[in-house]
Amino acid sequence: MFTGIITDIGTILTHEDRGDTRLVIATRYDAGGIDLGASIACSGACLTVVDKGSNADGDWFAIDASAETLACTAPGMWDAGRRLNLERALRVGDELGGHIVTGHVDAVGRIVAIEPVGDSVKITVEAPATLAPHIAPKGSITLDGVSLTVNEVIDQPGGTAHFTLNIIPHTQEMTTLDEAAAGRAVNLEIDILARYLARMQARG
Repeated sequence: MFTGIITDIGTILTHEDRGDTRLVIATRYDAGGIDLGASIACSGACLTVVDKGSNADGDWFAIDASAETLACTAPGMWDAGRRLNLERALRVGDELGGHIVTGHVDAVGRIVAIEPVGDSVKITVEAPATLAPHIAPKGSITLDGVSLTVNEVIDQPGGTAHFTLNIIPHTQEMTTLDEAAAGRAVNLEIDILARYLARMQARG
């Protein structure tokens, strides 16, 4: 379980396909304090630490990403050199600064527009039809692992939706959202309450 409050930006050092995909990720986390088998959210995807270490360049940890993980997350995000939003799993007693996040990516969205608004940036994201009904103004959503508040939702032909987010300078500085650009694919996770409500409605 996570909160969507990013605590580090990692960089993929190596990408090795060997059945599953082994990724080695540079981090500012102290590798000595990371347990093997621990969960770390990588740009919104909860992954398991399978190796760790330190070298002259700093600390790192490794994860294995399955074909399912690769298929369900944003294209290109696992390439060597890519930066990832990192968050370690929530501990009992930790401050819940964002919202409850599971680390399960529900769908891949696409940034359709970027607009400066004062010192902040307004990002418009297109959500697929499968997710559109579960996104609401003033509700929470996770974008590449970052907990954000939805400002506005505009339904589109074909069942998709455009929703807007306001990214303050601090969030830009502390996450990979400083790289946001029109056309970029992003990982989306809807609020857990919306997920359960959708299930109850489907059951009638």
